[in-house]
Amino acid sequence: MTKKKPFPLRIDHELYAVLEQWAQEEFRSVNSHIEYLLREAAKRAGRLGKGKTDQKRS
Repeated sequence: MTKKKPFPLRIDHELYAVLEQWAQEEFRSVNSHIEYLLREAAKRAGRLGKGKTDQKRS
């Protein structure tokens, strides 16, 4: 099991509402949806791949 590093995140209320609805539609918590979106962005940017932690999460 991968250890997760907790950290505070300040986010605009409007953006949070969008993320909250989006996460609900994807059957995820807001936290796991933010992690999913960041992971996908890192993959597309070529920053996450072979030799790095690259586990599918929901």
